[in-house]
Amino acid sequence: MSSEQTKTNYPALYTIITVFFFWGFIGASNGVFIPFCKAKFGLDQFQSQLIDFAFYGAYYIGALLLFILSTLFKKDILNSWGFKKGIINGLLLSTVGAVAMIFAVKSGDYYLILGALFIVALGFSLQQTSAQPFVASLGESHTASNRLNLAGGVNSFGTTIGPIVVSIALFGVATGVDIEEFAKRPESLDMMEILYVFVGALFLIAAALFYLSKKLPDGKMDSVFEPAKKAMNTLIVITLILVAIFGYIFSRYSDPEFVSRFMGENREKDFLGLGLTIATLLVIIFGLLFANAAAKKKPEGWGAMRYPQLVLGMLALFTYVGVEVTIQSNLGELLGTAAFGSKAGSAIAPFISMYWGSMMIGRWAGAISVFNPSPGLKKILLIVVPYIAYGVILGANAISGQDITALYAYAGIVLIQIVGFFLGQDRPAKTLMVFGVLGMVAMAVGLCTTGMVAIYAFMSGGLFCSIMWPCIFALGITGIGKYTSQGSAFLVMMILGGGIIPPLQGKIADIIGIHESYFIPVLCFAYLAFYGWKVVRILKEQGIAHEVEMGGAH
Repeated sequence: MSSEQTKTNYPALYTIITVFFFWGFIGASNGVFIPFCKAKFGLDQFQSQLIDFAFYGAYYIGALLLFILSTLFKKDILNSWGFKKGIINGLLLSTVGAVAMIFAVKSGDYYLILGALFIVALGFSLQQTSAQPFVASLGESHTASNRLNLAGGVNSFGTTIGPIVVSIALFGVATGVDIEEFAKRPESLDMMEILYVFVGALFLIAAALFYLSKKLPDGKMDSVFEPAKKAMNTLIVITLILVAIFGYIFSRYSDPEFVSRFMGENREKDFLGLGLTIATLLVIIFGLLFANAAAKKKPEGWGAMRYPQLVLGMLALFTYVGVEVTIQSNLGELLGTAAFGSKAGSAIAPFISMYWGSMMIGRWAGAISVFNPSPGLKKILLIVVPYIAYGVILGANAISGQDITALYAYAGIVLIQIVGFFLGQDRPAKTLMVFGVLGMVAMAVGLCTTGMVAIYAFMSGGLFCSIMWPCIFALGITGIGKYTSQGSAFLVMMILGGGIIPPLQGKIADIIGIHESYFIPVLCFAYLAFYGWKVVRILKEQGIAHEVEMGGAH
């Protein structure tokens, strides 16, 4: 298969993007599952965030293992399979995870549940690593980000209905359940078992559809694999340090003295745990910056890590996934406080749904260009399509029996995102910078206020995150030539941010309070705005800035 086509293969594209729905559905459902598990198993906020750690950490481990094996065998294993087979294998692995989840739920063991979720997400990692370049390859390269946004729109539909469906699956209804009381029931996990029976069946059906599809090519690319042993060794060292730190953090929870001092209503503040969690973040940041600095001096063996736009882009993608996940993962705890209405259980579902729906609003707008509208029509659609998506979100919540009155005024926040699209001018770097600044301002407003104003501010983080993935991805691999495939794999690894930043905010929340902990998203958006500004200067030094100034963000 050629790395570029002159015409978009729409039948293949529509088949592939079905898996994007699964990632969104399961990932967003964690936002409802986290507060339930916290109440069910008597967890602190940090422990509850281990759901995200297991889920998004699996993306990193999966992509890293593929890179290590490819480097050791000196061939691109995924490309030798073909992207189609990679997706099928990923779906089968996720099926194994779903079966494991059924047994974990039966046992009622939180850590077995984490392990099962890890296996499900390990399959997602293989699907993600296969599907992203597969979607990009199904047409002209300059429209690849548009196809990714279309796929992202389907992903966001999954994130929109996921919290609602899981609320119904867990609680039997979408509204009106006291989560603390419900969690005490012996049978409270039974519905989760049934849910994963259906989820596992869907994985199998999807794998069969991919296997039997005649319209879907094998998806093998015409590319040469470039081993990068120094990069591999650096990533292995980073991983081992992370495993050691988190291993020690987890071991503390089995210590009776630790439990008596740092758990329960009268717990002490765990500053050592906070320091260790911050250390995991610093290991990743300084490890990648070290790799780039060493690669600049002696490029041999470092592969794609010699390019600062990629390494800083890896940190940007790490930050983007982290902030996207941490806003909603801690939102359930935040909404349960008196200052935010003491909402609990299924009552938080519409707000989490609107947060993930905000991602859909932006991605639907970002996918407009894939249908090649005229410039005038495109401007009209950039205004109309976000409100159509907004209406779909309201409708999904209304059908589920939610009171959506509190979500009506959010229409005004959507207008701010539309203005951001026009300010971005279809340029990925400028769009990233604009949305980074808007996100930073929104999070600051949420920090300084309470009630619905703050809830709207935090939910709007979804609007400003919505189109960051294709922007960062496009900027990170710009100008890296034969290392594009390797650079793409490195970027996928950085989904790990969703497993590091939420537990960090959770640990900070345990010490200073859940509302105050939202300074973390402010810092994240600040770095994303910085990357949008910095990358243009990096590319200008390389003489290729025109490639990101000519458009392609949406």
